[in-house]
Amino acid sequence: MSPNRFRIVFLAIAIVLPSCLAEAAPRPKKGEQAPPAPTPGDKRDRTVAAPGSPFNGRAFWQAAAQCGGIYFKLTSAYSDAAISAKVIRPDPAAYTRLSKDADGAAATATAFFDVSERFLVADRKLARDEAVMTYDPVASSAGDRLKSVEAALQAAKPCPELYRTCRSAYPQICNDAAALTN
Repeated sequence: MSPNRFRIVFLAIAIVLPSCLAEAAPRPKKGEQAPPAPTPGDKRDRTVAAPGSPFNGRAFWQAAAQCGGIYFKLTSAYSDAAISAKVIRPDPAAYTRLSKDADGAAATATAFFDVSERFLVADRKLARDEAVMTYDPVASSAGDRLKSVEAALQAAKPCPELYRTCRSAYPQICNDAAALTN
């Protein structure tokens, strides 16, 4: 193959390949956003009765799943920062603090996920795996909306009060005192 022919073939591939790859990737339709997380209303769901709270009137399982998703996002953010403090820019004090924050956020996320599951099992008589499949999209969408640690910390501010409200109304379901300390 002559050098000119080789250049022409290479140039043609370089021009055509990106457009072929772009067509193969799924694209959202214009004007369409991702579908909202399913939050089915059900008469059996116990709702939050906390006037002034952003969770007032919502099902407890939904509110708890949202808080769990927020704390899960914090866990990921703190873990990433801890890894950076350990490997990229070594700072033992920051690594210790961030690791502790990540562990605390993970424990709190777990407590909220447990509450969501317990409400769904008790109110809707769902099996554990069905309960997880029900609250997971709500939790994921709550965490995915947050782009920084500061945003997640701000979003998490009403969560301890939600847990206190739940604990006073339903102590058998909201029975993890550790969720109130984070």
